[in-house]
Amino acid sequence: MSPFRRVVVIGCGLIGTSVACALRRAGVRVELADHDPWALAQAARMGAGTALRAGAGPADVVVIATPPSSVAAVLREAQDRGLGRVYTDVASAKTRILAEVERGGCDLSCYVPGHPMAGREVSGPGAARAGLFEGRTWALCPHPALSPRALRTVAALATACGAEVRLLAPDVHDRAAAAVSHLPLVLSAALAARFATGAQDGPAEPPPGTKTDYEVDGETGWEVDRDAGGLSLAAGALRDVTRVAGSPAGMWRDILAHNATPVADLLDELTRDLSRVAAALRAADDGPVAEVLARGNEGHARIVRALSRTREAERAAS
Repeated sequence: MSPFRRVVVIGCGLIGTSVACALRRAGVRVELADHDPWALAQAARMGAGTALRAGAGPADVVVIATPPSSVAAVLREAQDRGLGRVYTDVASAKTRILAEVERGGCDLSCYVPGHPMAGREVSGPGAARAGLFEGRTWALCPHPALSPRALRTVAALATACGAEVRLLAPDVHDRAAAAVSHLPLVLSAALAARFATGAQDGPAEPPPGTKTDYEVDGETGWEVDRDAGGLSLAAGALRDVTRVAGSPAGMWRDILAHNATPVADLLDELTRDLSRVAAALRAADDGPVAEVLARGNEGHARIVRALSRTREAERAAS
C-alpha cells in the first residue's frame, strides 16, 4: 500500500508542476499552492492538480518547490498550519537550507531534504513535464533528527515520479551538485557573457591600409567580415557549451548563494588550470596544454559513460 494518497505542492514552477503532473499520472490526489495566481491557474489547467482549499486537513506529503531562500520560511508556515504529515523540498542546495530550517524552529523529524536531478533551461509551469524525472536521480539527504518513516514516504514519492533515489549526506550532495550542475552553469554563463555586447559594438574598423574587398573567380565585391565577436563563425560547439546560460538569472543567483563555498572552491581549481594553459600558450610550452587536454578526454569518457547509464534508465522507465 502506498504511504501517500494526497500530496500538496507549494510552488507551481517548472519543478513543482512537473512533480504534481508526475504524481497525478500515478493516480495521486494533488493540491497546489502558489503566491502567483497566474502560475497556480496555469498548473491547474495543465491537470497538475486543484487549488489547495482551507480546512482540508493534513496531506500525506507536502512538497516545497520554492526558491532556496524561501524554503525555511515556507516550511515553518506550512508546519504551523498543519498542512502535512511529512515535508520535503526540491532545492538544489541542502546544507545551508537545513541550517536555516533548524534555526527557524521547524520540526526536523518530518522534514526530508530532497533534490531531483532534473530540469530545463526554461522555467514556469508551462515548461513542466510529467516525465521530467524518469530515470533521473532524486537525492535525499537524511539528517540525525529525521524519522525513518518520513524518509521512506518521500523515497516512495520520488519513485512514483519515475526517479531513482540516492541517499547523500547534505555536504556531500552540495559538493556533487556544485560539480555537475552549478559550476557548469557558471562556466556557460561566463562564456556566453563574452558575446553579450558584440552585436552592439558593430564591425571592427580595419587598420589603415587594410584591403577589405577581393575578387574571387572574376567576381568583385567580396568583403572581409570584420565581426569582432566571431559570431559569424558560431556553430554547434558554442551552442552546446552555452545552452544553460539561458536559464533564469534570478533563480540561479539564489541557488549559487546557497551553495557558494563548494562552487567557489571548484572555480578556484578551474582557474588554476586555465591560468596554467594561458601561461603555457604564451610561452609556447605544449606540456601543460597537452596534460589538461588529456585529462579532459579522460573526464569526458567518464561523463559519457555516466550519462549513457542515465539514458538507459530513462528508456527502461518509459
